[in-house]
Amino acid sequence: MWGKQENELIFLGTAGARFVMITQLRSSAGTVMSLKDTTILIDPGPGTLVKFTASKPKLNPAKLDAILLTHKHLDHSNDVNVMIEAMTEGGFKPKGILLAPNDALTDAGDAVVLNYYKGLVDKIEVLEEGGSYAVGNLELHTPKRHVHGIVETYGLNIKVQDDPKTTVSFIADTLYFDGLERYYEGEVLVLNVAMYKRREGVDHLSVEDAKRIIEARSPKVAILTHFGMTMLRNKPWEIAKQLSRETGVNVIAARDGMRFDLNPFI
Repeated sequence: MWGKQENELIFLGTAGARFVMITQLRSSAGTVMSLKDTTILIDPGPGTLVKFTASKPKLNPAKLDAILLTHKHLDHSNDVNVMIEAMTEGGFKPKGILLAPNDALTDAGDAVVLNYYKGLVDKIEVLEEGGSYAVGNLELHTPKRHVHGIVETYGLNIKVQDDPKTTVSFIADTLYFDGLERYYEGEVLVLNVAMYKRREGVDHLSVEDAKRIIEARSPKVAILTHFGMTMLRNKPWEIAKQLSRETGVNVIAARDGMRFDLNPFI
């Protein structure tokens, strides 16, 4: 049975945007980060609970310390209520931290987290620009609000407490804006790259944007995920190879169910 001792990222799903989600060409389940005996589920989209129960070794949601939503779009939040129920063993063992932007939590903002499930967690942290949050042995930082329509959206810098080195950064959904790369300094850099080429009016990163960010930051490894239809048509694994050649950085295209070992980075 999977526990907390692993230091890894588990990409349960790598679907990005609505059409890949509704066709399930890639799974839209979330990402699990387990580091220093602290385990966080990030963006539990449709199918997250199914992927937990189907994984080998099986993932136990009761081992989660926190659930985090970078924003409230359904491909990132659909399974949040059922995963809270699973984390708290049917609500009989209230525990854990829920972290989410204000508009995912408040009724006035068309909340995606139901009031009943808010009452099952030990603590709710409202994400905001410049925020800092303690979860177990980790520190989470949300340095900048992203540009992603009208919903509040935040990326993450995650490091071990009392260690000044940031271990992992997540650049969540966003339109590229000047200086975006300055906010994310992780040695492991995870980027949501939904589009092969930029499209006017679509607030997602493209391959060109990803290249610019990777070149500016020079992480030890960059992991592409959250693929839309144009990314899938152009073969993410081939795009990652090309970016590796062009940037000199080890670039990986995530796969559904992929486990990435964090031990070399801590």
